[in-house]
Amino acid sequence: MAQPPAEDRQRIDGFLDALWLEKNLGENTLAAYRQDLLQLSTALAELDVDLISADASHLGRILGQKLQSGAALRSVARLVSSTRRFYGYALREGWITRNPSQNLQSPRLARYLPHVLSETQIEALLAAPDLTRPLGLRDAAMLELMYACGLRVSELVHLEMRQLDLTADLVMVFGKGRKERLVPMGEMAAERVSTYLQQARPQILKERISAAVFVTARGTAMTRQRFWQNIEGYAKVAGIEQKVSPHSLRHAFATHLLNHGADLRSVQLMLGHANLGTTEIYTHVAQARLKALHEKHHPRA
Repeated sequence: MAQPPAEDRQRIDGFLDALWLEKNLGENTLAAYRQDLLQLSTALAELDVDLISADASHLGRILGQKLQSGAALRSVARLVSSTRRFYGYALREGWITRNPSQNLQSPRLARYLPHVLSETQIEALLAAPDLTRPLGLRDAAMLELMYACGLRVSELVHLEMRQLDLTADLVMVFGKGRKERLVPMGEMAAERVSTYLQQARPQILKERISAAVFVTARGTAMTRQRFWQNIEGYAKVAGIEQKVSPHSLRHAFATHLLNHGADLRSVQLMLGHANLGTTEIYTHVAQARLKALHEKHHPRA
């Protein structure tokens, strides 16, 4: 099997360094770009061309093969996006004189409605941790804060002490591209976090020092993978049969706010969405929920 040429690897590294400097993108986003471009370079090598010598027909052939192989449309769309961005950079840097990706068409993605946990299910999930144990207090604070603020899991596990203002019940969140946003956490979440910080965190750290808010028994910051496993475990304790992930709490945060009358712009700001269109998906979820309630309870539905 062909391998990405060394020159392509160097160009990809240069492109990713520029993205990091200019856009301040997160590690996960940069890793996704790297994976896509190495995959593209490998496929081009099998056609005896590299990234710089490839033309539109080469790119179209590779994307066509990926679609025919049954690859997920979202995966193909991401590859198209990565390819376009790389060649835009290559043109700007003078590596190429013509952009071979300018006419690439991204597959149309179906707009899906995320399944949202009900308020009753959320209450059961938040009540699942054992509050008699330090790790249970930690997990309860994490669940409560994630639901109260609509945080991404990466934002939650990377929280540092300096980002919390328990006097004003606010949290400073660093989102995608390190964009800052200030989110209210509410009294219940603030109380849970305060209890954890006072009663549990010192016991977990055992005189070790950490900047992270949420720490493990080893004294290190909680990881995304570990928190994901914890949520799945608590969902079982709560008797929730459907699949639950950290993002389920973010979905619930947005949908429940809209169900209770919040305006879309405010929800967008709290979620940290760059575009209002991304937030609009939750209006459809809220409308679907209201329709279901209407059909269930209205006498003439």
